[in-house]
Formats: sequence, C-alpha cells, structure tokens
Amino acid sequence: MDREKVRAILEDVARGAVSPERALARLRDLPTEDLGFARVDLHRALRHGMPEAVFCPGKSPEQVVAIVRRLAQSHDNILATRADGAVQRAIAESGLPHRLHPDARIAVVKPLDTEGVGLVLVVSAGTADLPVAEEAAVCAEAMGNRVERVYDCGVAGLHRLVPHLDRLNEANAIVVVAGMDGALPSVVGGLVDRPVIAVPTSVGYGASFGGIAALLTMLNACAPGISVVNIDNGYGAAAQASQINHLVAKLR
Repeated sequence: MDREKVRAILEDVARGAVSPERALARLRDLPTEDLGFARVDLHRALRHGMPEAVFCPGKSPEQVVAIVRRLAQSHDNILATRADGAVQRAIAESGLPHRLHPDARIAVVKPLDTEGVGLVLVVSAGTADLPVAEEAAVCAEAMGNRVERVYDCGVAGLHRLVPHLDRLNEANAIVVVAGMDGALPSVVGGLVDRPVIAVPTSVGYGASFGGIAALLTMLNACAPGISVVNIDNGYGAAAQASQINHLVAKLR
C-alpha cells in the first residue's frame, strides 16, 4: 500500500466515512506477508515511495505471478525486472492488468499512465547498451518521473551528444549507460552541473571482463558528481535518479 492510499484511508476515518475497525482491517497486512517461498514487503512504498520490485531470475514464473498478484492487491506500477519470455507469458496469461516491455525485460503490473514529475534523462553509449538503458528508463517512468531518452551517442562519436546539451542541462538527474571503455559518464559529468548516475554494462570484448573494465573506469572518473551502480543495474540507477528527481521537484 502506497502513501496516498494510506492517506486516503486516514482521511476517510477523519471525516467519518470509514470506521476505525474497517480501516484497521484494510491495513492489517502491513508490513509483510509470508507466501511460503517469499516474504512480500508490503510496506516498502510507505518507506521509499515505490512498491517492492520483483527480481525474476531464480524464481519460477508461477512464483513471480504469485508475488505480483499479492502486491497488486494494494499497489500500482509493480515492476517485474529481468523477466524472460516464460515469465512474461505467465504474467500475460495471469489475467492481471499489465504492460510488457521486451526490450527492457520488464513487466509492469497494474500500470498507471500518469504524467511524471521533473526530468530524468537516460543516455546510452551504444545500441548494444539499450536493454540496460531501457530497464532504467521504464523503471524511472513507473516510479513517477518524466523520462527522456538519448541513445547511441558514445565517445566514439561525441558529435552525436552535442545536439542534446540543452536536455542534459534541464534534467534533474542523468543516467548514463555504457559498456566497452565506459568513458561516457566522465564526459557527461564534465559538461553539466547535474548528478550523473553511471551504469556499466557487460557489453564489450574479452578484456572488458563482462563490464568490470567499464565499472573501474566509472569508479575512477575525474569529473565530480558521478555515482556508480552495479554492472547492468538499470533498476538501481532508476531508483537513485527517481529519489533525486522527486526531491528536487518537491523543493521547487
């Protein structure tokens, strides 16, 4: 249950539209519920402003559906990340309202079409980085942010980035996704006064060591204001960008 739903219940109690007993019944399942194979966190949206996301690898399609079905009882925009074809098919056949994003490997259950706040810009170095970039973009949108994408503008052709400098300077947070040498976040960080969240990807030849080379490059960036998440962790970058963006929007 998210903050607005809890607020609505409390307002109903305050004006006498709902009895305290009925309100208590609606809140009784907080904060967790044990499904046997998973303890579903029903309190995360109250703490973080976004519901629990379901990381699909390692879970059967049936387990994923059971978790998102329980979350859907009191949450919207539930994210099932790294959802392979079997998981996406299971969600599609579950009868739950959903939206599939194959490029991002994400299913959003009970999706809401709302106008997001602020601006989070997602920048990718190459087309091969698109799955991770799309994971970041789709998650950020589901978290209530206005998101724009600037793709395929890595350091091998920086002239492709120049036309987008105005968008870089408007964004409240910038997610930069890059594999290979992982140099793009340093370039972007040196151009703007905005927080840059760097996402190394596992894209690259042998000496990239599955994204470790890009990770080390980003950790050693000389431009200030750059934070780094784990390899291929588009979801983590989106969550950080969302917190920054919502805080800025609230202050403004």
